[in-house]
Amino acid sequence: MSWKEVTPVVQPRVRKLCVGAYPNHPKGCPNFNKKDGCPPNVPLIGQTIDLTDTVYAIWNVFPYMEHVEKMRTKHPDWSERQLACCLYWQGTARKQLRAEVRKFLQERGAGWKICDCPEAQGVNLTETMKSLGIELEWPPKTVTYQIVLAGVPMKVLGS
Repeated sequence: MSWKEVTPVVQPRVRKLCVGAYPNHPKGCPNFNKKDGCPPNVPLIGQTIDLTDTVYAIWNVFPYMEHVEKMRTKHPDWSERQLACCLYWQGTARKQLRAEVRKFLQERGAGWKICDCPEAQGVNLTETMKSLGIELEWPPKTVTYQIVLAGVPMKVLGS
């Protein structure tokens, strides 16, 4: 089971990570202010799920270094950046996470709102997971986690 009840550490400033420069993207993520699920278009977590009710973190652990070493054997001429490129591992990791979400919903039932990009909604996942005894590596060295939150949807006034 890769889920536990958690109190999300909400810090809206984590949304600014999206505009931090990274290789080939000096202005940050190109989806910022364009994609519906990205800041500032996506609402803060407390506007989508009831933070006074039960919230779960659901995650998978992907063997990052194992993947890099497999790629190194397969492509000995690649640079470290090529070996670590998320294009070659993120799809598999996300598939594993979707399987964990399905298991969660099968066990816990329907009616949960899944927040699939908590950082975009102002959740500091490093601190949130630390409260569960899980230390996230930044940048990843041995393993990497994909994490979503599940909570009771906020009620719309008048419904």
